[in-house]
Amino acid sequence: MITMIDYGAGNLRSVENGLRHLDVPYQITSKASDVADADALLLPGVGHFGQMIRSLETLEIIDPLRTAIAAGVPYLGICLGMQALFERSEEASSCKGLGIFPGTIRRFPEGLPHPFKVPHMGWNQLEIAPRSRLFAGVTADPFVYFAHSYYLPGQRNGATTGATAAWCDYGQPFVAAIERENVFGVQFHPEKSGDIGLQVVANFARVCGEKAGGERAG
Repeated sequence: MITMIDYGAGNLRSVENGLRHLDVPYQITSKASDVADADALLLPGVGHFGQMIRSLETLEIIDPLRTAIAAGVPYLGICLGMQALFERSEEASSCKGLGIFPGTIRRFPEGLPHPFKVPHMGWNQLEIAPRSRLFAGVTADPFVYFAHSYYLPGQRNGATTGATAAWCDYGQPFVAAIERENVFGVQFHPEKSGDIGLQVVANFARVCGEKAGGERAG
């Protein structure tokens, strides 16, 4: 079962509709104990980085979330849920992220070339890394839906995480998806990206099913 974390501001209903459509078992929770016991975790995020981190801290979810990820529990972060995996964000420089990956989330500069505007809203094309599990079966160079002003710097063969699963270009290159072992993240919104988005969620669910056949690391 996938445990979807409700911190009070995520785009839960659209993600929930996708899981239902795929007939994937899930639960929605704000309880730290459910996160600690989860077989798989999904953190959908919209809004403000600082607000999300403070809400997770108030709910006492930060530590069990870090522990579960370190123990090998599959994790998918959507938009802010991906950004949370890093050390910091320029959106709230005083708040610490989960620190699963090194790096800082940056804001798109106001001086992007025409016609690019901030925030980045709408459909844009991905370049997918070879052998990505998250994008298995997805057509080459798909279009997906974005809604963000902050991004992870990185470009083809030069991403800072060493775990890039997809790139995008919006006046400048940035990392659109990451994956490493049990950890996955997408900057775009699969729940708003039609069949491509459903395939991405289905692929994550497949990874969760494969992981369920073994034991947590540790």
